[in-house]
Amino acid sequence: MNKHWYILLLPLFFSVSLFAKPEAMTLEQTVTAHYVGTSKISPDGRFTAYTLVKPRTPYKDKDGSHRVELHLVNEKGNSRSYITGDVSVRAINWSADSKHIYYLAKRNDDKFTSIYSIPVDGGESKKIVSHVNNIGSYSLKPDGSELSFIAKDKEPADDKKLKEKGFKAEVYEEDMTFNHVYTLDLNEPDAKPQKLDIDAHVLSIQYHPNKERLLLRTAPTPHIDDNYTSSEYAIYKMDGVKIQAFKTEGKLGQAEWSPDGKYVAIIGAVDKNDPADGRLFVARASNGKIEEVLPNYLGHVQIIEWLSDYQLSYVGAKGTSTELGVINLDSKQSKSLLPLGKAVLRGLSRSNDGKLVSTISSSKHPREVYSINDGKLARLTDSNDWLKDIKMPKQESITYKARDGVELDGVLVYPVDYSKRKRYPLIMMVHGGPEAHISNEWLDRYSYPTKYAAANGFAVFLPNYRGSTGKGVEHSKLGQADYAGAEFNDLVDAIDHLSNIGLVDKEKVGITGGSYGGYASAWAATALSEHFAASVMFVGISNQLSKFGTTDIPKEMYNVHARNYPWDKWMWMLERSPIFHTDKAKTPILIMHGKNDTRVHPAQSMELYRYIKTRTDTPVRLVYYPGEGHGNRKAPAQLDYAKRLMRWMEFYLMGKNKGKSLPPYELDHAKNLDDES
Repeated sequence: MNKHWYILLLPLFFSVSLFAKPEAMTLEQTVTAHYVGTSKISPDGRFTAYTLVKPRTPYKDKDGSHRVELHLVNEKGNSRSYITGDVSVRAINWSADSKHIYYLAKRNDDKFTSIYSIPVDGGESKKIVSHVNNIGSYSLKPDGSELSFIAKDKEPADDKKLKEKGFKAEVYEEDMTFNHVYTLDLNEPDAKPQKLDIDAHVLSIQYHPNKERLLLRTAPTPHIDDNYTSSEYAIYKMDGVKIQAFKTEGKLGQAEWSPDGKYVAIIGAVDKNDPADGRLFVARASNGKIEEVLPNYLGHVQIIEWLSDYQLSYVGAKGTSTELGVINLDSKQSKSLLPLGKAVLRGLSRSNDGKLVSTISSSKHPREVYSINDGKLARLTDSNDWLKDIKMPKQESITYKARDGVELDGVLVYPVDYSKRKRYPLIMMVHGGPEAHISNEWLDRYSYPTKYAAANGFAVFLPNYRGSTGKGVEHSKLGQADYAGAEFNDLVDAIDHLSNIGLVDKEKVGITGGSYGGYASAWAATALSEHFAASVMFVGISNQLSKFGTTDIPKEMYNVHARNYPWDKWMWMLERSPIFHTDKAKTPILIMHGKNDTRVHPAQSMELYRYIKTRTDTPVRLVYYPGEGHGNRKAPAQLDYAKRLMRWMEFYLMGKNKGKSLPPYELDHAKNLDDES
């Protein structure tokens, strides 16, 4: 035999390696994929600092929050790690000279979250300031001489001693602790933080570009409801005196000084009944006069960044994508910097010389750092190189019409190896809010395991039903005062559309969602049970009457959802509650909830479970997650949730029940434990 036979086989070996069969994405990969949190370009434009979120590895790591690292990438895509390991870095900012990166973290022997800085050219992190409580956010004075931060006062020493003796009574909504502003002189080595006398709960802070002024967002109390419904932006002097407020109604988002400090751009709401902050306002700092600069915009503004003293860029969500535009405040004319549909932008940062970077995701990858140049995108980071081996399903935006003619959209994920000659079971994944929307980007997370579902024979549809954002204020108000009415009929109309195009088997439709999406899932399993063969409800609403009395956002519920109080419409509220329709419940429903949820009380899930369990023979199961709130934040709880979700759907939609009424309640986590665990 030819002694060089192995050389002849090399091409074959290479072809096997290069063209290895792509793998299906696992649920473990779904919950542990890395992604960029925030990205900030340096003032000189040479580097971009970004946080990389790394979930803990289930079965191997101890339970805990996701790790968040600090990395640096240059404009050629060369990335370098700066702070890694068991850390949680956030709120990154650059010094004006681009030589240092500031950040928040709790490191080493820190008792509370502190402010650090790290030199770009090498060296260890230095603690800038610690406090008697966690620092929530901060702002650097442009000349680098001072910083201000937001934190609570020190917990009284007697409180700790009393708790140790068993005195732990909580006075609901009265035992409040406010956020305060503290300033620190960075030129004095031994300087101590000085507290500003402001009689309000401070939510955000930003220095004026060149004056001794602060832009603060405040609320009258620390309650989340006041954050949503009663907060304001205002300018304060450095002694804590308010000198100019900007009168807006309803929800508020980001605000930014113009480079010359003459204007403040604010993302806000049209009125108190506007479900989301998504309108773009510009206010004069001198007199507070405020003007909406993109009136009747058929989308929602999500991010703003000044390009010059009179040019303001914005990221607007429209439908299932985003656009990057800029408005000239002199001419009031706007133009596109990145057209709609080119990418889904989740952040924007500008250098002094006009370079732009953004965090962007696509159907092929989670959020990464991109540069934006003359309408062209260049990817700078790759946080999950294993994704190149994953078989990606087809994913696209689609539109359809509701029965009353309203045009709706959503994102459709086709089964892997899709064939036009076959009809597929469908999982409808419904977003919460409802003042939110689905974009055509990386959708995979523990509650939306779209690629896993597609690889296992499911079609997946994520609808933007009426009341969703991304189509202007009028559209986002369409569901108000009509709980579970036309908004959830839109979901049935989506099934009809997907069946009419030959994709979906109408007898095999499942639904899942969290919060308001959980409400939809409960409604689908009761009032609309004939349309759904399986349901998984997460942190969802089952009783609108008790929901109002147990939530932390009753004012927000009234303003932008119900537009009625329970005592004004007792019977209407009850009839729009899934518990009222449990006599119709034929859909097997899995109910899951965080035990520490303050937004939708865990009792909402207990009520639905008890009603169905007592009133029917329909399969129902209730799972609580200790230590989790309005959504699971830790990887083990996320993986457990994803596995239960998909097992439920496979059991009832794929015919895997084999005569059993319920899948086992256990999950065999133990077999996956690391040998050293």
